[in-house]
Amino acid sequence: MSFFGRNIKKIRGVKGLSQKSFAELFDLKRATLGAYEEGRSEPKIETIIKIANYFSISIDSLLTSDLTVNELLRFKEDLILNHALDEKEKLVGIPYIAEKNITNYCSYAENPSFIEDLPVIHLPIDDEKSLRAFAVTNLEMTDNDKGLYPKDIVIAEYVSKEELVDYGNGEVVVAVLDEEVILRKIYFIGDEVIFKAAHKNIEDKNYPKSSIKELWLIKYSFIKRLPEVGDEVENKLLFLERELLKLKNRG
Repeated sequence: MSFFGRNIKKIRGVKGLSQKSFAELFDLKRATLGAYEEGRSEPKIETIIKIANYFSISIDSLLTSDLTVNELLRFKEDLILNHALDEKEKLVGIPYIAEKNITNYCSYAENPSFIEDLPVIHLPIDDEKSLRAFAVTNLEMTDNDKGLYPKDIVIAEYVSKEELVDYGNGEVVVAVLDEEVILRKIYFIGDEVIFKAAHKNIEDKNYPKSSIKELWLIKYSFIKRLPEVGDEVENKLLFLERELLKLKNRG
């Protein structure tokens, strides 16, 4: 296997190009470029020549040696390394499943190309596990005007099959089934899984435990509205204080 994938990934880093931008330069698909970088596929000779010529790198160097950043900078003067990038907080790219993609996600969640083509949310999250971002599409997790509303976004961490035994005690999860993605609290009773909504008027959903294709534990949420500052009791006390002050001033 050649060094091609590792080298073009380094070139992108030095040049500051995303996979999408780099792929567009050479008429490639983003998924194809990802396969090159991960060593899952080798490029055509025409692609190798295009990239080598564009960045003034010899084909031999591109394919047979692990290029260093200093070497890349010497190949072409306009490949400028931004040292400030090392000082900035790293952002994690998280695949985002929007409302329009949720149905397709049930069918293609295990397809790497489908995942690579999803939009990506970049966040300063320190998490080594696989993450997904899901759009909230209903009011099932609302209670007394609190909770998650449509258009909010939840960030969830992958739960492996082996880890399932540690869950099922009321955690808020995203569960992927054959034809449905469920955002609720999860409970395991024997071989059955029960999904409970926070909304009191919504009935539970019961399925066999084996029907879960993927399970994601919610770790963060992002709301698309301004939250209320302070609680109701505090606001009432402040109101009473103002009214008492008015009465005192009148007297």
